[in-house]
Amino acid sequence: MLDRDFIDVKDAYQNNLKNLDIKIRKHKITVFTGLSGSGKSSLVFDTIAAESRRELNETFPSFTQQYLPKYGVPDVGQINNLPVAIVIQQKKVGKNPRSTLATYTGIYSLIRLLFARDGEPWVGYSDTFSFNLPQGMCDKCNGLGYIDNINPDKIIDYNKSLNEGAITFTSFGPGTWRWNRYGHTGLFNNDKKIKDYDEHELYMLLYAPQQHLKNAPKIWRSSILYEGVVPRIKRSIIESREGQHHKKAIAEIVNRTVCDKCGGSKLRPEVLKCKINNYNIADILKMDLIHVVKFLSEIKTPLVQNLLRELTTKINSLIDLGLGYLTLDRSTDTLSGGETQRIKIAKYMNSSLSDMVYILDEPSVGLHPVDIKLIINALKKLKDKGNTILVVEHNPELIPVADYVVEIGPKPGADGGNITFQGTYNDLLNSDTLTGKLIKEPLKFNQTKSFDKKLSLKNVNIHNLKNVDVQIPMNAETVISGVAGSGKSSLITAVKSKLKNGYIDLSQDSVGVNIRSTSATYLDILNEIRKIFGNSNNVSRQLFSYNGKGKCPLCKGRGVQITNMSFMDPVIQTCEKCHGKRYSDEALQYKYNGKDISEVLSMSISDAIIFFKDHKIIYDKLINMQKVGLDYLSLGQSLDTLSGGEVQRLKLAVQLNQTGTVYLLDEPTAGLHMNDVQNMNNLFADLVKKGNTVIIVEHNLSVISKADWMIDVGPNAGRYGGEILYCGTPENSLSNLKSVTGQAMANYNKLR
Repeated sequence: MLDRDFIDVKDAYQNNLKNLDIKIRKHKITVFTGLSGSGKSSLVFDTIAAESRRELNETFPSFTQQYLPKYGVPDVGQINNLPVAIVIQQKKVGKNPRSTLATYTGIYSLIRLLFARDGEPWVGYSDTFSFNLPQGMCDKCNGLGYIDNINPDKIIDYNKSLNEGAITFTSFGPGTWRWNRYGHTGLFNNDKKIKDYDEHELYMLLYAPQQHLKNAPKIWRSSILYEGVVPRIKRSIIESREGQHHKKAIAEIVNRTVCDKCGGSKLRPEVLKCKINNYNIADILKMDLIHVVKFLSEIKTPLVQNLLRELTTKINSLIDLGLGYLTLDRSTDTLSGGETQRIKIAKYMNSSLSDMVYILDEPSVGLHPVDIKLIINALKKLKDKGNTILVVEHNPELIPVADYVVEIGPKPGADGGNITFQGTYNDLLNSDTLTGKLIKEPLKFNQTKSFDKKLSLKNVNIHNLKNVDVQIPMNAETVISGVAGSGKSSLITAVKSKLKNGYIDLSQDSVGVNIRSTSATYLDILNEIRKIFGNSNNVSRQLFSYNGKGKCPLCKGRGVQITNMSFMDPVIQTCEKCHGKRYSDEALQYKYNGKDISEVLSMSISDAIIFFKDHKIIYDKLINMQKVGLDYLSLGQSLDTLSGGEVQRLKLAVQLNQTGTVYLLDEPTAGLHMNDVQNMNNLFADLVKKGNTVIIVEHNLSVISKADWMIDVGPNAGRYGGEILYCGTPENSLSNLKSVTGQAMANYNKLR
């Protein structure tokens, strides 16, 4: 074959890569696998994808480039024959409360056009049907469909004055810039307790709309608009990006109710009078995708047939990827990473572009083996359009889609970064590599146990569950399985309700992180490390805080410089003074065992275990990170870079030494290689031996097979699921034709 038929990477040394040379066949599917932290992402995302995006951005004018994401030059000698890269990752989208499945995919624009052309009576053009535009939105809720009522008693301490901190909501403390918007107005006696305010003063403090102040003191800039605390929190925090960082605080002060004017439809009442076949546009948005296609098929008006074809094609591409259970009004911030990734894949299924390189990050995450088959079909279709597909993947159900497999290893971190295998899938099966050995192993089942105590759930009908009765054994490991969206998480919700507070919730939700949160801060060992540096150098430990005296003067200890671009995504660049180290030059001059504080925080946890072997407090916590398979992370790694599975295992590491409690986990093996999954299986078994109960929502067949008990939910997703298909030992499910997961395990073993 000609050289141009390959993506030719020469001397890649990004992160832990060991000066790799690799030729990747174009117009084929190549799967990159290997242990977590071995270097797969460094090669595929940080080198190949980053270079493609960087060079593409450089084709735009300088004015445009300043608004584009910045991709530094990757550490690689040269890449030849590099196509334009489209990266499809698991990152959630649509933090904006106005973003829905329909708006994100462009389906809503077409449905609006459909109603403008074919709806009766005619009420206006396409924009009239938009809940995001003044022409269509409900004027009471501004097109949100709900109203957030802030309880003033939750944000004001009436027994205090402004100077004493009467405004209790986060970031409004005395002396802060937000507090200054009240304390510097001249409207209030800052030493007067709020309970002594007259009616006008209380109104001005709490509810006053935006306005220019008259006769304000000199410290108040005349250009600033004054606004009461309640509308200000609502506008500048709850309805902005910042709300994502204060979810817990917001939940404590807000009572959210369905808008009583539009009934949650988000639209003006006159817009809803326009109908097609007795359905208004809000009715359509509430339908799941399968029912939307049925509605469209019944429209016979000749004028809109081309529009109907385009709509049906878009929606069917989502259904083909197993997303038919989603409703069009589903808020995008409630979509899982796996659902988001499939939506992006569906978008490109209809693209006319060819000779692109599509790069996917573990598209199997969050998917049952039944759903993975749909992903495999989609990847093959993308390839057949003349594209190159690169997939970072661990799942033995998806790896067989590969025309070629590349294994990076042999170990995580500094001991990885080498190509340990390159060849066809059949070559992999016949190889002596770690992945090759493990992918050939059949599923193994535990011996049947007897259970003395069970948690009984009766008539559960949360979300799509259909009056479910089920028993979960205590002091055992139970896996709840089923296709994505079948009702597994709803069953966990019922478990939480039954247990009240007697459980440890290790879901994939955020750990309340920000850009300053790291592995070391979450494990609560950074203070110990700072103490070691301070004592060994006879200086203040405060010097080793990147939030205090030791912070870089330019980036203020964040390691990056962030330029906010108003309505656009912020531009984030590595700090040019400290080069991402976070610390000042003064702090970096001090060493402990030959390393400065930044070098220590750059260590992988596996290296740090050796480095701190004589410091028991630090050592014990790092060992727990190793037990949950996170020893490839660095001590200073920002937690906002972690996947949902990594966040969950991080929580588990902190809670690992409990006894007699219930652990609830949601797909804890997300992002783990088969070898790491075996380690997690051993960890779950140890937790049970210590007298704990482990309840896991999981798709990984290895985890399911090693559980003591299995509850299979389905048969399909959304309204088409919600039934208990099987309840019993995992091994017995193989002979149960009704169990979707049991049949998947039986098929898996047949191929081994």
